[in-house]
Amino acid sequence: MQAIYIPHLLNAPNRTQTLVFDDFIPELQSLTPFRGKMMVRHGGTFLEVGVKGETIITLTCDRCLQRYNRRLALDTSEIIWLDKDAELPQNYPQEREVSLEDLSETLSPDGHFDAQGWLYEQLCLAVPLRQLCGKDCQPPKTKTEENEPKIDSRWSGLEALKQQLQN
Repeated sequence: MQAIYIPHLLNAPNRTQTLVFDDFIPELQSLTPFRGKMMVRHGGTFLEVGVKGETIITLTCDRCLQRYNRRLALDTSEIIWLDKDAELPQNYPQEREVSLEDLSETLSPDGHFDAQGWLYEQLCLAVPLRQLCGKDCQPPKTKTEENEPKIDSRWSGLEALKQQLQN
């Protein structure tokens, strides 16, 4: 997908362009294509971007290490400020105090908006930080002898570190 040239949005009806997605996002490994709509509106000094859609991704459970599928739904919007100085290189010192105004996204009013890149970022933000396959998920255990649980071999590295710390 081509990036949107921001000045062309001024000539679009209602200064808005609607993009319909029914395709895989190259950077995101998903089972189904992302299906949804994105609206990009030029507001003079800002772009208003919104997206609504969904896909299905495969995750690995943090607890039992099994793979499972999860529906990833998006319904989000963002304001991106247009600033003529956005493309200029910024030579900031390594440590500096950041004002609230510096914490916003900016683009050049004569530049491009990467819709697919923005969509990828929003999908990544929607992936849950804690990935559990279910409410009753338990760590993997197998029994070799009576009342002596054996740790799954995938956890052996952690068990070895635990033994080193105890010694």
